Amino acid sequence: MANTGNRYRGSITDYAGFDANQDAEALYTAMKGFGSDKEAILELITSRSNKQRQEICQSYKSLYGKDLIDDLKYELTGKFERLIVGLMRPLAYFDAKEIKDAISGIGTDEKCLIEILASRTNKQIHQLAEAYKDAYERNLEEDVIADTSGHFKKMLVVLLQGTREEDDVVSEDLVAQDVKDLYEAGELKWGTDEAQFIYILGNRSKQHLRLVFDEYLKTTGIPIEASIRGELSGDFEKLMLSVVKCIRSTPEYFAERLFKAMKGLGTRDNTLIRIMVSRSELDMLDIREVFRTKYEKSLYSMIKNDTSGEYKKALLKLCGGDDDAAGQFFPEAAKVAYQMWELSAVARVELKGTVRPTPDFDPEADAKALRKAMKGLGTDEDTIIDIVTHRSNDQRQQIRQTFKSHYGRDLMADLKSEISGNLAKLILGLMMPPAHYDAKQLKKAMEGAGTDEQALIEILATRNNQEIQAINEAYQEDYHKSLEDDLTSDTSGHLKRILVSLATGNRDEGPENSDQAREDAQVIAEILEIADTTSSGDKPSLETRFMSILCSRSYQHLRRVFQEFIKMTNHDVEHTIKKEMSGDVRDALVTIVQSVKNKPLFFADKLYKSMKGAGTDEKTLTRIMVSRSEIDLLNIRREFIEKYDKSLHHVIESDNSGDYLKALLALCGGED
Repeated sequence: MANTGNRYRGSITDYAGFDANQDAEALYTAMKGFGSDKEAILELITSRSNKQRQEICQSYKSLYGKDLIDDLKYELTGKFERLIVGLMRPLAYFDAKEIKDAISGIGTDEKCLIEILASRTNKQIHQLAEAYKDAYERNLEEDVIADTSGHFKKMLVVLLQGTREEDDVVSEDLVAQDVKDLYEAGELKWGTDEAQFIYILGNRSKQHLRLVFDEYLKTTGIPIEASIRGELSGDFEKLMLSVVKCIRSTPEYFAERLFKAMKGLGTRDNTLIRIMVSRSELDMLDIREVFRTKYEKSLYSMIKNDTSGEYKKALLKLCGGDDDAAGQFFPEAAKVAYQMWELSAVARVELKGTVRPTPDFDPEADAKALRKAMKGLGTDEDTIIDIVTHRSNDQRQQIRQTFKSHYGRDLMADLKSEISGNLAKLILGLMMPPAHYDAKQLKKAMEGAGTDEQALIEILATRNNQEIQAINEAYQEDYHKSLEDDLTSDTSGHLKRILVSLATGNRDEGPENSDQAREDAQVIAEILEIADTTSSGDKPSLETRFMSILCSRSYQHLRRVFQEFIKMTNHDVEHTIKKEMSGDVRDALVTIVQSVKNKPLFFADKLYKSMKGAGTDEKTLTRIMVSRSEIDLLNIRREFIEKYDKSLHHVIESDNSGDYLKALLALCGGED
């Protein structure tokens, strides 16, 4: 992996031809008279380094006998004032002020405490404690202790010591011991031994802990984050997760914090200001890279769309450039992408649905209750929803059979005549066996004018061999023709080849083959035109090989291929496909890659997109909720809250209504 070494990675550098007196005069002029020249103030302050700003403060005091920060506070207001005044303080004093604000007054801003104390180096922590003492004549540790409690407090105190080991020499024995201790303190214990987590995560070096996390995953099959989520809770859990994120990659931690500060409704300006000010001379370039890779848009474009006025201009100057322009991919981002594949390759994720068989199942009682709910005037939707969403699919099939035996009626037909709209689509979907449901969705996607390629791609690219075989049989049985024939006549070109190939359900299921993986990575690199060398082989045959690699190699093997691809090119395969290809073919290949990387996350993204913005895409929402409810909807929920900082339950609730909403929430199965 490329290493950025000790090159400067900030976005703000010393201003050439700097003259402190001249700058002090310019600021004085900008604030003189009625109304201030905000443009001049922001231009000047955002193009000087912190060290130079300190000199300007000195000169200002010498020239005018006034305090520059006080004058700025008087002239400016709101978020813009916070940002500019923040830039004028030395970093340690800026951090001290943020912490002081977080713990004074009513209530504590735990998120601010967590962000600062989890991400700063030993040296920065020591400087912060000194600055705090100097600025407020108080002891930082004592103030934090007075304002927090429990294990959360203990871990903050450990971090405040600034005594994390810093050597890069790692002892394998100690790594193994720490893995054992963490596993025994959490997963293997009734109750949790928090002290072990605090001691190990609070004191060991970053290099050592990265190996501990890798080893923990290999040994237990559980990512350390999942253990922390399962074993700890509240602010203590959030703090420990932040510590783990910063150890894995500080720039990635901040990229994620920035993304969460801006997406959705309302911007969390305090977080945005704090990160842009505090990282502008440390690792803003790394943060931008990771942001671009992870969220497929540049930090610059997100700030631009999310803020306004002088505040926006100043933030964009601190950001320092728009990575969308070049669509570049960088070493830091490659490192993060590589780690994501490593995690994907080793994690033994236990898939869990939200709908399970009901224990004291009585098909006769259910059939009777459903008949009663539909008989006479009006329909009792609550009973229908309650029964259908709380039975497994096998149990629903038994209810259908019992209903027919008792009443000589078809339950599906009765339901169809009693309920309508989105609720009907959802309930009838749940009543069908999964393969028949998928077959119907595929059929509908191809019927009439225009094809719903997205639905075809989503279903065919995410189902396993057994599921695909069952879909083929159901399709033949229900529509008396083969799925392959319909796909062939309804799609064309490369997309047709991909879909037909996926519809055969012949994906390899064996382990990885490392020599083959290198060869496969080379083919992908050549097709995406970023290979250093070219092998013999014309474009069409390479394209065929490329598609057959993605459509027929096992998931396990593909994870290795995509890692080799990063080693070979310093690019992430998903990012590259998005950049180099277009249309439905791109969407299909990206879906395969995302499905290999993390299938629950792929569905979490689809669900989020189906509900964000104006209007809801009920078709997609219904299809995913029905088809994943017994497979991995619980995992999807976890990925959803992790990525979007909102629970799936919450987003469904704010986006839907009536009986359809009731049924969706019953399937969702709980608030996270």
